[in-house]
Amino acid sequence: MPLQNRVTPLGDIIATPHRGMFTGNRGIIHDPATKTLLNKRWSTPAWITCLCEFRGWRRPVMARRSWTELFFLDEATAFAAGHRPCFFCRRDDAKRFRAAWERGNDATGISAKAMDAVLHRERLDRGRKRLHALPVSLVELPDGAMVQQGEQSFLVVQGRALLWSAAGYVADTHDLTEPMLLTPPSTLRALSAGYRPVLHPSASG
Repeated sequence: MPLQNRVTPLGDIIATPHRGMFTGNRGIIHDPATKTLLNKRWSTPAWITCLCEFRGWRRPVMARRSWTELFFLDEATAFAAGHRPCFFCRRDDAKRFRAAWERGNDATGISAKAMDAVLHRERLDRGRKRLHALPVSLVELPDGAMVQQGEQSFLVVQGRALLWSAAGYVADTHDLTEPMLLTPPSTLRALSAGYRPVLHPSASG
């Protein structure tokens, strides 16, 4: 049975046999004895996205009282859920993200802690995922933005909406009449300012 450790664009954590392109964490939110999640879904406002492979290190998943290994289809999914790049294993990406975040949000000298505080307000509403109104039309959203309509999440690429699934993206013919923004607004502005997230190969299929 797969562990409950895969994050959806809504920030929910599900069990699926499909592998993700990135790992990451929100602190310690599991019981290593049973390898199951605790009732809480985060223990720190620093929600980060990490490399699955780094310097040959391998971590046994949910095996010890350390940060809980979570997994994401791609970086766009992680952004939608409210995560940001890790400044340790993804230092260059994190620096590029911070530079774009500063350009997009009219900020200078922003720290990771300060970004985390903004993201924490934007991603949660009384413990649940916060949805936002679109600041522009869907076709004007930057590549890598994600939106929600009903129970379905969509990735925006070149003005097209692709339906998200744990296995990848698929073209969808439904009209998105009332989509809501999943990607936190400050992250969206970083995308608009030039940060290019890593997308699952199915996004270009």
